[in-house]
Amino acid sequence: MKILMVLTSHAQLGNTDIKTGFWLEEFTTPYYVFKDAGADITIASPKGGLPPIDPNSAEEQTDSTVRYHADNELKKQLANTLVLSQIDAGEFDAIFYPGGHGPLWDLAEDKDSIALIESFYQQNKPIGAVCHGPAVLKHPKSQAGDYIVAGKDVTGFSNEEEEAVKLTEIVPFLVEDMLKANGGNYIRAANWQSYVAVNPLLVTGQNPASSEATATELLKVLSK
Repeated sequence: MKILMVLTSHAQLGNTDIKTGFWLEEFTTPYYVFKDAGADITIASPKGGLPPIDPNSAEEQTDSTVRYHADNELKKQLANTLVLSQIDAGEFDAIFYPGGHGPLWDLAEDKDSIALIESFYQQNKPIGAVCHGPAVLKHPKSQAGDYIVAGKDVTGFSNEEEEAVKLTEIVPFLVEDMLKANGGNYIRAANWQSYVAVNPLLVTGQNPASSEATATELLKVLSK
């Protein structure tokens, strides 16, 4: 079982001086869910090398982040992520996108990411994303020319949650609005509660609290 995890290379919140990147726990928790299930995990990012960790997530203490801070092997792997353009979808069984605000700027518009998602979809391989990770579903389409989220239950960071962190006016688009505009059936739980939408090929989680459940559901899809 080979899983590709894709992280953002974007480190700045729009035109502000505020740093962003990927949310550490949204990476570490799924990573260890996959690893403990015996998966062979590859990590990639648009620019390769060490992706930016959102500073607000760097000090967060969860079981998976504590494990990460003591895991020199993972730290080395993270410091040497592969360049996304060099990845072949045919070599993997599933793809997963952690969140953080960074993906809104780079991965949502990245042609290599879009092509990878479309390739996984065409090969009937599951696509997972959590929190702001579903931003990557902005452009990918099926071979029929429809957005791959069209007509499917999907979730992601809600408009209310974005408002709560006071970034509504800074982000380039709202994940909830985009998913709805692309024809997705956006569903959600209350703010900050774990929630996952599962389709045959799309597994999306609403927020940081959903990271473990999203990864677990992706494994269930893979096992079918």
